[in-house]
Amino acid sequence: MSISNAGEFRAEVRKHPEWFYIIHYSCQSLFDENEELSPRITSIAVSFYSTRQVVSFSTHAIAEELGIAREEVPERYKDVDRALLEKFYDFVRDRRDKYWVHWNMRNLTFGFEHIEHRARVLRIPNIPTIPVERRINLSDMLGLWYGSSYVDDPKMSKLMDLNGGIHREFLSGKDEFEAFRGQDYIKLHKSTLSKVGFFDKVISKWIKGKLKTNSKQFWAWVDRAFESRVVKIIAMFSMVVTIFSVLVSLVRGFL
Repeated sequence: MSISNAGEFRAEVRKHPEWFYIIHYSCQSLFDENEELSPRITSIAVSFYSTRQVVSFSTHAIAEELGIAREEVPERYKDVDRALLEKFYDFVRDRRDKYWVHWNMRNLTFGFEHIEHRARVLRIPNIPTIPVERRINLSDMLGLWYGSSYVDDPKMSKLMDLNGGIHREFLSGKDEFEAFRGQDYIKLHKSTLSKVGFFDKVISKWIKGKLKTNSKQFWAWVDRAFESRVVKIIAMFSMVVTIFSVLVSLVRGFL
């Protein structure tokens, strides 16, 4: 089943949290500053929404597994990249039926297509593609629910600022490039983890009606009101009355 709107997304997350994974990644640079034509993947993190457990794939961890010293990593980026993406796609292979919640991972510049492209460049065979209909852009869902101007741009950091402040390990795209150039791979990885953790909190707060945005808070109050027990009882009573009215009409018609 595909999810086409924000209401469906919220409802399904509440009923089946185990169906949802939250994903984010970092890369070398989104601008034309890379030694190759497309930026290298530096870390990927996936959070299981139902348990808050995180699986991650990072340059520093892969290099250590391969016995590559920090100073040797730039000379062996391809080996590290390939091993990182092989591990990631081994993880993806049996989980393509899940919903993959992301933040603007929508194209070849930054997105699932970019990760797949890098895997093909590195000649990784049989890449298990995550179906487009199983990808859910959290930023788009929030825009559908609260309005397109729910926060100012850049939306991720502005939303973070409204809901507890910028995480101490958060890096902007430019900061990530500087960290990569300085071979600070752990710093890059921590930034990716902080963003995945933030998206998890955003979903939880949204479902509870506690997410702060620039939109009118009246709608958040309406959202909470219609999820209250009293309103549910009233709705159930109305449904019973409606069914009774229909049955009465049918009996009258039959008589």
